[in-house]
Amino acid sequence: MLAKKSFRLGEFQLSSGGTSDYYVDCRVTTLDARGVQLTGEVFLEEMKDQAWDPEAIGGLTMGADPIVVAVSITTGTVHGFLVRKSEKQHGTGQRIEGFRKKGAKVVIVDDVCTTGASTIQAIEAARQYGFEVIGAMCLIEREEAHGRPAVEKAAAPAPFIAIFTANEVRKQHLALGI
Repeated sequence: MLAKKSFRLGEFQLSSGGTSDYYVDCRVTTLDARGVQLTGEVFLEEMKDQAWDPEAIGGLTMGADPIVVAVSITTGTVHGFLVRKSEKQHGTGQRIEGFRKKGAKVVIVDDVCTTGASTIQAIEAARQYGFEVIGAMCLIEREEAHGRPAVEKAAAPAPFIAIFTANEVRKQHLALGI
């Protein structure tokens, strides 16, 4: 589904400032009715494989939003939280929205990891809030030179896992002849 709906070849400007001959918009898949079910299942399966038992799952809004909801609905027991890019300037001024229990074991998620900046921001905000980060995951890792090492360093001692790589999705996209 990611290869068919979310992967595009062409010339694209990335949020990191670089350019690429492909673009992955995971939200086309993670917000699809069947895609959201599959997203919840694949993240839950990976968390079980890693023997992670988080109280909550969260990440930087907006790439993490559908993943967080998918996992929470799929499990019925893992709560969700979202990390704003900065504290709200009104209301309660929260940066963490949703589940908030200091000391809770959490997993940080993201849709696409290029440089790792979004994932790193979420990890840092979660730890600053008082969560214990037990793992970090992304749906697709673009396999950029500095992305994985930067996220692994920020997440440590918690592991960082990529469900799929961009090369895997590209191969499937090409095999489909799209």
